[in-house]
Amino acid sequence: MNSDKMTARIVGVLFITASAAPILTVLPLGFLIDKVPDYLTKVSANETQVMIGLLLELVWALAVFGVPVMLFPILKKQNEAGALGFLGLRFIEAVGTILGSIMLLALVTVSQEFVNAGAAEASYYQILGDFLLAARDATFMVGPGIIFALSAVVLNYILYQSQLVPRWLSGWGLIGGTTMFAVYILQLFGLNLEFLFVLIAVQEMAFAVWLIVKGFNSSAIASESYNITIDRDQ
Repeated sequence: MNSDKMTARIVGVLFITASAAPILTVLPLGFLIDKVPDYLTKVSANETQVMIGLLLELVWALAVFGVPVMLFPILKKQNEAGALGFLGLRFIEAVGTILGSIMLLALVTVSQEFVNAGAAEASYYQILGDFLLAARDATFMVGPGIIFALSAVVLNYILYQSQLVPRWLSGWGLIGGTTMFAVYILQLFGLNLEFLFVLIAVQEMAFAVWLIVKGFNSSAIASESYNITIDRDQ
């Protein structure tokens, strides 16, 4: 049980890290998010700032994948297929975040070439920069966006089914993850309802705090362990 409590606390910290890191990237990379017209010049002039943003994204990716790795031994006892699905989806999300960071690194090189290029070549680097920025946005929409929403649905379904945490908390996560997935799909058709992301954002923080303070429902873990023992004996 002490091991399960420690796992819960680590997962809670990882959830907070995975939520805080992308928010903190707004500070060094805000001009890219806002797509200011002279972003290539700003990237070249603020390379150290951009590298800080890249490091924050790598921390984000590690925290994202750390969650299912730590949870897998516990979730596997409740729903092995679901646990594997959650692990796979979070891996894809982490890879998507890393790919976005690689594009950011490439953007730094393009920005340097843009600044040093003559008028005739500047437009070429501008087009290349615009492509990298668009590809990065699309990658984040799929990885930390749609895939994350699906992983939230899978995780909270397992939690709701197993009662490892109170059902009001996992049910909230199911609604938030489903809503986030729907919002991203609607964005493909030009409808922006991003304010609804607050549902899953607040739920994840509540979930993280619950894990740190309360941990998992020990009776649910004990019950499942007992069932596994009985099955083996039979």
